[in-house]
Amino acid sequence: MKTSLGFRVGQFFIAACVAAVLCYGSVAGAQDEPPQANEPQSGAPQTGTPQSSVPKAGEAQGPEMAADPAPPMLEAGFRLLYELNFKAAREKFFAYQKIRPDDSLGKAAEAASYLFEEFNEKGVLTSEFFLNDDRFLGGIEGKPAENRNNAFLDANHKAHDMAKKAVKANSHDTQGLLVLAMTDGLESNYAAMIEKKQLPALSLMRQAESESNALLAIDPKAMDGYVALGMSNYVIGCLPSYKRAFLWFGGVHGDRNRGIQQMKTAAEGGHYLQPFAKILLALAYEREHQAHLAQPLLADLSAQYPTNPIFAHELALIAKK
Repeated sequence: MKTSLGFRVGQFFIAACVAAVLCYGSVAGAQDEPPQANEPQSGAPQTGTPQSSVPKAGEAQGPEMAADPAPPMLEAGFRLLYELNFKAAREKFFAYQKIRPDDSLGKAAEAASYLFEEFNEKGVLTSEFFLNDDRFLGGIEGKPAENRNNAFLDANHKAHDMAKKAVKANSHDTQGLLVLAMTDGLESNYAAMIEKKQLPALSLMRQAESESNALLAIDPKAMDGYVALGMSNYVIGCLPSYKRAFLWFGGVHGDRNRGIQQMKTAAEGGHYLQPFAKILLALAYEREHQAHLAQPLLADLSAQYPTNPIFAHELALIAKK
């Protein structure tokens, strides 16, 4: 899979990824009902069931609010994604889209699953790939036509269009901004690694960075947004000095240390993209010859996703070192 060193800067920010797509798209789950006036507060000693709380024979019961099935469905889909069970993950995402047809996050998650699956087949999220500059900055093996992923492109463009309409209607739509950052970041990966297009990949990466900044300005707790910022800073910071100088004159800057700190923020406080941020951060630590910092991240991922062989394999490689 060796390729010549090229100017491909977008691939390290996946799906985004993952996916991509990848990223603060958190959908609120069903909320707990507040305690009734005649119910004891949590932690208070109970001396018996109050008479008024016991339904009398024939007494009509109030309607029960059914739990919203959409949030756990999306959560389950992302878990299956990180377990590399892509088909089952997409089934969850398709079901979510039926319940929430106007939510662009469902379509973005579907897009991320296609690209993440292709990257998994090509061994992208491994130290073998990221510690090799020819691969890390050069993309995957094969011609663009041979690797074209129509399913990804179709889903990603639809998700982007949906999110763009939502943000146009409400500039403070944080979920829409997250999906824009995810989809632009995913397509940046695709342009750099699949289509071998340098300038479009860089342009998409800058756009994803701008959307992440807009998201975090509105909601600083939307830490999934730091994935795009961290990848942008780190990947550009890893380029040879003469290429960084060229980009600097064009107003594009990268900082490896800052990128690592931003990825660390996403790894500590992210939601849907937290596991993705952890594996990217671990691989970045390995590139920086700080395997002792990568080890606990990989150990945590291995424990959380025991069916994912990548995490266990990378952890074993560090142990050997």
